[in-house]
Amino acid sequence: MDLYGHKSGSIPQKIVIHLIEIILLWISYWILFQNGGAWCEQHLFIHNATKELDRRVIIFAFNIIIFLRLAYMMIFLLKRKIPWEESISVPLAFAVYFIGYSLFVLPTSKSFGGLDYFAVALFLTGCVLNSGSELLRDKWKKNDENKGKIYTQGLFKYSRHINYFGDILWVTAYALISKNWFALTIPVFIFCFFAFYNAPKLDNYLKAKYDKDYDEYAKKVKMLIPFIY
Repeated sequence: MDLYGHKSGSIPQKIVIHLIEIILLWISYWILFQNGGAWCEQHLFIHNATKELDRRVIIFAFNIIIFLRLAYMMIFLLKRKIPWEESISVPLAFAVYFIGYSLFVLPTSKSFGGLDYFAVALFLTGCVLNSGSELLRDKWKKNDENKGKIYTQGLFKYSRHINYFGDILWVTAYALISKNWFALTIPVFIFCFFAFYNAPKLDNYLKAKYDKDYDEYAKKVKMLIPFIY
């Protein structure tokens, strides 16, 4: 899919994405707090721990926050065209978070501890890095004086794709809250996807668009992880 360089409202695609997301949220709630946990234990052989439900509440709260962030971004910030393939692939990706982490946390009955408070802080930090960077960039782009210029300010002065780094952080927070080692495969996959596919692809697009200005920016600022990579 060619995701960059084409502007469009893509209203039908956005409606489809949000409808699917709402269905995924309902499935998550069903698994975490209704008969879905018992169904998964019976049919998927995933132990359904019924004590210490704090983690389930946190996981579902994470789901709600991510849904609201995605909705705001798509309605108010996203200007590019959304291909129909993406209207299916995006909800499938979020199904990994909404449903996948609901399943990962089912067997967990460990009480809330210090690492979990760190995970909540990590989640909030990731959300701020992702949404905050997008909001600052959107405000900058609305200034006519900046038309045709590359944005290297705000949080993007620490990483060329600081928004992607934020995604990695909040996905990692999900895994930590679930207390399931298998859950860590998701942030590892997300890191590899951004580091070796999506970020380099976007780099190529931005280099073609901004030429030497982007080369200078890339020399000074790391691609994904601030000051490291």
